[in-house]
This record gives sequence, structure tokens and C-alpha cells, in this order.
Amino acid sequence: MNQRTARLRQQSLDAVPSISAERARLITEFYRNEDGKHSVPVMRAKSFLHLCRQKSIYLGDEELIVGERGPAPKQVPTYPELTCHSAEDLRTLNTRPKTNYSVTDECLATYEEQVIPYWRDRTMRDKIFAALSPDWHEAYEAGVFTEFMEQRAPGHTVLDDKIYRKGMRDFQRDIAQSLAKLEFTTDPAAYEKREQLRAMDIACEAVIVFAERHAELAEQLATTERDASRRAELQKITEVCRQVPAGPPRDFHEALQAYWFCHLAVITELNGWDAFSPGHLDQHLWPFYQQGIADGSLTKEHARELLETFFVKFNNHTAPPKVGVTAAESGTYTDFANINLGGLLPDGSDGSNELTHLLLDVIDDMHLLQPSNNVQLSRKTPDAVLKHTLRVLRHGYGFPSIFNADAVVEEQVRQGKSLEDARAGGCSGCVETGAFGKEAYILTGYFNMVKVLELTLHNGFDPRTGKQLGPETGTVEQLGDFESLFAAFCAQLDHFIEIKIRGNQIIEQMYARWMPAPFLSVITDDCIATGKDYNSGGARYNHTFIQFVGIGSLTDSLAAIKQLVFDKAKLSLSDLLGVLAGDFADNEPLRQTMLHRLPKYGNDDDYADDLMRRAFQAVFDRVDGRPNSKGGRYQIEMLPTTCHVYFGSVVGATPDGRLAGMPLSEGISPVQGADRNGPTAVIRSAAKMDHIKTGGTLLNMKFTPSLLQDETGIDALASLVRGYFKMDGHHVQLNVVQAETLRRAQAAPSSHRDLIVRVAGYSDYFCDLSEELQEEIIQRTEHMGF
Repeated sequence: MNQRTARLRQQSLDAVPSISAERARLITEFYRNEDGKHSVPVMRAKSFLHLCRQKSIYLGDEELIVGERGPAPKQVPTYPELTCHSAEDLRTLNTRPKTNYSVTDECLATYEEQVIPYWRDRTMRDKIFAALSPDWHEAYEAGVFTEFMEQRAPGHTVLDDKIYRKGMRDFQRDIAQSLAKLEFTTDPAAYEKREQLRAMDIACEAVIVFAERHAELAEQLATTERDASRRAELQKITEVCRQVPAGPPRDFHEALQAYWFCHLAVITELNGWDAFSPGHLDQHLWPFYQQGIADGSLTKEHARELLETFFVKFNNHTAPPKVGVTAAESGTYTDFANINLGGLLPDGSDGSNELTHLLLDVIDDMHLLQPSNNVQLSRKTPDAVLKHTLRVLRHGYGFPSIFNADAVVEEQVRQGKSLEDARAGGCSGCVETGAFGKEAYILTGYFNMVKVLELTLHNGFDPRTGKQLGPETGTVEQLGDFESLFAAFCAQLDHFIEIKIRGNQIIEQMYARWMPAPFLSVITDDCIATGKDYNSGGARYNHTFIQFVGIGSLTDSLAAIKQLVFDKAKLSLSDLLGVLAGDFADNEPLRQTMLHRLPKYGNDDDYADDLMRRAFQAVFDRVDGRPNSKGGRYQIEMLPTTCHVYFGSVVGATPDGRLAGMPLSEGISPVQGADRNGPTAVIRSAAKMDHIKTGGTLLNMKFTPSLLQDETGIDALASLVRGYFKMDGHHVQLNVVQAETLRRAQAAPSSHRDLIVRVAGYSDYFCDLSEELQEEIIQRTEHMGF
């Protein structure tokens, strides 16, 4: 990186995350004055316009790409209309030992005097909790499942190439055409469509206003700038912000700025889960890069500088923090914006290009936590792209992650998407698959499969909360064989999945009614054409996902029960429950047997792996294809982010030898330390799952750095990845780090502040992680050979 980029990068790293009360204050003032005066969509659009007119804007020294989420880098806005932080939440965020957010006395006063009094009982979270049934609340509080939309709006949305071809004025013309086609005499929904389209038009205007304010500031700064070079840059920024996003971008700089204004608009309008992502950035920028290089208006060096300053903007955005219990526990600043590289073009040809390699160089050089990034690897992707990716990975950042582009396409086609839309899609956030720019894919929260097994073993009773949460499906005396046990497990799954989906349907309808997203609808096909909001089924595709957690722990526990209790009769099911209730007290030899002498998933052992497939099929059969509230279908995913740590804390000791409260397995990875036959055995086990039936799976693997220090190691790892993808594996991500390095970082965190590791679907600073999560990462098997 050059000196400018190095300085901007350091400023981003040095910026202290803090809570800004500005957005909360502005949205509160607007609602206090305007609530009830407009239809809900227009109210939301006008509140967005108010924010774009009134929020502070920031243009830092040396910046080339401009615009911040808050008043300055890492000053984080909040969203009280969704969920309102209490004063205690803010104090907790200010003082929690890791990933804390600075909260000034002024911010706290604004909340206590203005924000909290107005939003009490008015937030979406308040409305959601009031609407959900007692059995939902009991299961939620027991840790059977989580719910994303209690604290964040629907998200995981990724942009396609439309904003590089059209500006906001073009979208406004499209909106006007849809308005003109409304038939009020024959269409009973014409009024709702009119209000939604009016809201979209206002939202377009809001973003134009926001960009113009940046143009005016840049123009003003240029008049007083003494340095001729910087003055020219400010004049260019003025020109860029007057062109985009009102009109389509004309060059590489304008293309990056156009995306960035749209990114800011999406995350200013609402706090969508996992922010917003650029999609296939190398493909989208390629025409502008080619044109600039050809006509001499752009050099490779300047393109790289623009990309590096673009990356800094992502890193300036810490995620808005949670509320309640999770205000103390939520342990990452990462906002999960994810750049896709490579993959396929809509015609099925290779999508990688020169920019793919340039972006990989930027990722390697900048090694920032954000943006997250991945490489979509197809059969048609050149080996040069894969090996370049692995050379970045061997530096130990945990990124880019690698996805099977062919499987990603097949997964989407199975879901009913066109082949062209599927090829233009990819992955967002962690590992989730979607059709970019055309899909509202809603993540509803995690589901704790191991907790369901614990409830099964206790006849639906939860020993932690002391409540009868599930149906009575048989006492241990009544479960006389493994098939009876598994049938009881499936009956408990039926019960809790039904509760989860019933709650989801209510929540989705509430968002459709009370919290539309007019701007996000503008840039999502086919919301303008249908006159329907993103949250109301306006998108071309509308899938809903439940993320299942703990398949490794569940599999190993089922294998232990089957072998010890039923196949070899080493102990009764009743005796096993007694051992688990005592957390293996005075039973360490039995625990060691469970840990080391029983079949384990991740070792290419069909005894365990067949049980994994049965458990996977059980959840798939109960979820896949069920209708949601917006004309779409339910899908399953297999990923945890960090929820495997929380879910483990609410589950007692398990038959695989895991102690009470310890983390569960993460993603589709084997239980930490249980895979002993090398990485090839891991991928062979993982590939026995039918990934094509999912919307995403997450496989984490750890390698010792010495294994990848030369090209021989790179070639071997490339073959491993290709081999996994030939078996239809969805995704793999790699930590290249030694356990002893992580132990040293635990002992002396101040000397290892820049140590980055792969957590789940994202990377984070190791020293910012909770002790429980640090230990979980350390315990993952470190592969020292192929």
C-alpha cells in the first residue's frame, strides 16, 4: 500500500468504537412530530429522507471514497425503532472487558431524556415479544433457538450490477411507470402499491440529497485547500458525488462511490442483519477498469489505491451492538459485509479476471477485518486464482474463505431460481447462498439440535430451567432401542420446529406491516415492477432460512448412545443419564472412553457419518419447502457464527464426553479435536452430507503454518479443496496458525493485538474474543499433513 493508504488504514485501526446517539435522536424527533400523518411506507421513506438531510457528514483528510455510517469512523448509530438500548445496556457496552463501545455522558443523557421515553413499548422488539406465544418464549429462553429479527431487520442482502448501469433518476422513472400502470378500479391492492412506490421515489431522492451534501462539502473544502494535489482530489470528489448515485457511474472511481452511497443508504434506512454486500465486485468493476486502462484515464496503481481506500470505509464500520443479555455477550465488531470474487458469469463462463488478482493483492496487503471476502471456485476457475487465494490464506488471516461456485448454483436452481440468476448469485455474510439483487433471503435465527437431544433424553423436560418444554415422547425405560430413541428425537424436532416457524410467520408479517425498507426495495428486483416492498414479498425470490447448529456434537452423542447403550450394552440409558447429570463426576474413565474410543464424525467412519446423514435428513424433511409468509419457501443452513458457544452454555454434559456448558461443534465441522485421521478424512465425512439441499454449510479447518510454507504445500491444499468440491462440498475456510501461538496471545494479548483468526463465517482479532471462544478455536484439530 502507498503512504496515503497506510495512513488511512492506521487511522481506521486506531479509531475507538463508540455509540452515536445522533440517528436515534433524529429518528425519535421525526416520529414524535410525524407519526400517524403518513402511510407506513411513506413514513419510513420520509424518516430516511430526514436522516439523509440532517445526519452529520464526514470527509476525512486524504479520503478518496467518502461517506460514513455515523458522524465519524467507528461512531455507531443505533436503531431504536427496531430495538431500543436501555441505559443499563449502554453502561454495559461502555464497560464490558472486550469489544466495548465508548458511551459519552451526552449520549447517555440523550437516551435517558429523549430516546428511551418515546420508544418504550413502541419498538419492533416490543411488538414482536408481545405477539409471540408462551411456548415460543419458553423455548427461546431455554436456548432451543434464537431469533434474529427481534434486534435487527431482515438482511443478508447482496447487490448485483444494476447500480453500475442505472442511477437513482433512472429508478425514479421506472417507479413513475409503475405508478402510471396502477388500476384502482380492478386491483384492491392498488392503494398499498401506490404508497409503496411513492416511498421508493422518496428514498431515491434521499440518497441523491445525501450525495449532494458530500459534493457541497468537498467543494467547500477545495476552496480553502492550499495543496494543489489535494485540491484537485476534492474537485474530483465533488464531480463524482454530483454524478452518482443520481446518475450511473462513468468510471472506476464513480463506480466505487456509487456502490458506497448505496451501501450507506441500506444501513442508514434499517439495521439489516449482516449489513449489505457488493456481490461480485471484480465482475462489476471490470468494464470500468478495462475502459480506464484502455483510454489512459486509470492506472493499475490508482485502481489499487481506490480499492484500498474503499476497504478502509468498510473497516470504519463496527456493527451496531445488541441489547439485553447479548449486550454483555455479543463479541464482535464485524458487520459481515462480504465481497465475492471469481465465480461464474451468467452465461456459465469463468467470472475471474485481472481485477480478481488485484483484489486478492489488496486483501493480502491490507489484512483488515472488514470487508469479509471469499473466492467462488468453479471447475472453470483457473488454478492460478485458487493458488493465489491460498497464498493469501497462509498468512493466517483466515480469509478469503472458499466456496464451491458450482454447488452454489445447483443449490439455487434446486430452490427454483433460474440458471442465470443462480450464476449471478453467490454468498453473503458467512456462508449463505442467494440470488444477488433479486432475493429477500431472511435469516430467522439458530436452532440448537443438541438441546433437542437433551430434551429427548428427559422426556421433553429441561433439567436446566426445570420446565416441561417438549412433548412426552418416552422415558428412558420406554426407549428400548435406538430406533425408538431416534423417533422420539424426531418428535421433539417436530414440536420445536413448528414453534419456531409459527413464530417466524408472525414476525415476517409484522415487518411487512410496520417496517418496510423502501430504498432496499428500489435496488431489489422486482419490487418496483410489483409495487411491493422487500419485506412484503416484492423481490423475485423470497426464501426464509433456519440455521441448525451442533451437527458434529449431535452425531457423536448419537453414536455414543447407539454403541454404548444399545449395540454393546455397556450401560443402560438410565445409567447414562445419571452420569451426564453429574457432569461425569467420578466417571472420568468413562468420559475418556467417550472422547477417544467411540466412532466420531470427521474421520470417514460410516458408523458415525451415517448417523450424521440421518440427523441432517431429519431436519431437512421438517423444514425444506415449507411456505413462508411472502410466497417463498423455507430452507435449512448449517452454520453457527458464534452461537455454538451460547448453545453449549445451555446444554448439560452430553454422551460424546463433552462437559456441561462447553461449546458445541461449529458449522458442519467435527467436534473440536475429534477428527484424528487427517484433513482428507474430514472432507470425506463432511461430503456425505447433501450440501445441495441446503442454503449454505460451514466447514472450518486448521493447518500448521509450516505445512503451507512452500509451493508443495500450496499444491496439496489446492488438491484438497478441489477434491472436496468435486464431492459437492459447499464451503471451506482455513485457519493457518499454531495452537501455541494462540496460547501466547492469551497470555500476552497486548503483544498480539494484530493476530487475526477465522472464527466461524468471519475473521476477528483473537484477543477480542471471549475466553470460551478462544478455547474453542484452540481445541480445533491442527492438521500437520495431508
